[in-house]
Formats: sequence, structure tokens, C-alpha cells
Amino acid sequence: MEGLVLLYRVQEAVTNLALINSIVRWLGGALAYAALGIVLYGVWRGTKQQAGRTVGLSGGWLRSWWFYLACTVAYFGLAWLGWKPLPLAFSPPMRVVALVMGSLLYFPGLLFLLWARLTLGRYYFVSTGFGAQLFKDHQLITSGPYAIVRHPMYAGLILAALGSLLIYFTWATVFFACFAPLMIVRASREEAVLSEEFGEQWADYCKRTPAFFPRLGK
Repeated sequence: MEGLVLLYRVQEAVTNLALINSIVRWLGGALAYAALGIVLYGVWRGTKQQAGRTVGLSGGWLRSWWFYLACTVAYFGLAWLGWKPLPLAFSPPMRVVALVMGSLLYFPGLLFLLWARLTLGRYYFVSTGFGAQLFKDHQLITSGPYAIVRHPMYAGLILAALGSLLIYFTWATVFFACFAPLMIVRASREEAVLSEEFGEQWADYCKRTPAFFPRLGK
């Protein structure tokens, strides 16, 4: 009798874990699509503004519809092709640990990214590893998440990419997690154009604000 009760409790725990896992995945997907929509709207609005200082080779690309079409097709194509589970098996306790750790990285990371995107407002625009572009009347934003780190969108994206791997365990999330650190290259392009545009103001901002990781002390 005790064996049957124990078996029932194990089955109930596995069922509850599967339900929680499904809810977390659904919420993660909904937040990701919301973030993507907000970012793409910012990009679209940015293409309507007058271009300012540019560094690198991507000034024309950033305002070409075919560039965004190619990126969208490549992104969703890789996600679709790679959305296959990894050949890994975890015990229920390990799955709980992975789900908790993934959620603590993924959701705060995406929310930090969204906070940064909304803080930038009309001054948000996309960049690439080949170059970056400002607007004609660009202003340096140093408030909100930009008072914590200089690149909060990229910091949030890196956290979310690592968290997504622990939540979804697919080949696509492996690719995104490996690709995320390359945001540092894009950040260097943005820093170059911001340094040219804002000079001493940018230098002072860099002295008091770290690039990706907040300072824990003075």
C-alpha cells in the first residue's frame, strides 16, 4: 500500500512539473514575441528619422528593407530548423533546478532589455557588427538602466539567451546562447560612434558606468 502511495505521489509530482514547465515556456515565448515586436517597431521608426553620424559599413544597410527581411528570414529559419530537443535526459530534481535557474536568467534578462529599449525611446536604432548609426539630433541617454551599465540591452539579451537554453533545451537555444556574446562586437561599434559624437561627455559617462556588468561597490 505504501508503495502505491509513493508511486502516486511521484506521478503527481512529475505531472505538476510538466505543467509548470509548460506554463514557464509559454510565458517565455509570449514575452519574447512582445520584446521582438517592440524592438522591431523601434527599428521601423528609426528608419523614418534623419541619419546622423555613422561608423563602419552598414549605414545604408540599416535603412534598407531587404536587410531586415533577410535578417528576419534567417532568424526564424534557424529557430525553426533548430527547434529540436537536445539528446539529454534529466531527473525531475535536476529539471527543477534548470527551470529555476533558467527563469532567473531569462525573465529578468528580457525585462532589463525592454526597460532599456523603452528608456531609449525615439533614440533607439539597430546596429551590426559592421557599423552603427546615430540620428541627426541624437541625445546621449544615461538614465534608467543606462545608469547601471552602458549596454543594458545587450546585457539583458545575453542573460535571456543563457536562460532560454536552460528552459527550452533545444539546438536553437544553444545557437542563440553561443551567438549572444558576439553582441560585444556590436557594442564596440556603437561605442565608437558615440565617442565621436559626444566626446568628453561620453568619456565621463564611461568612467562612471561599466559596459556590461554592474559594479557591486564604489
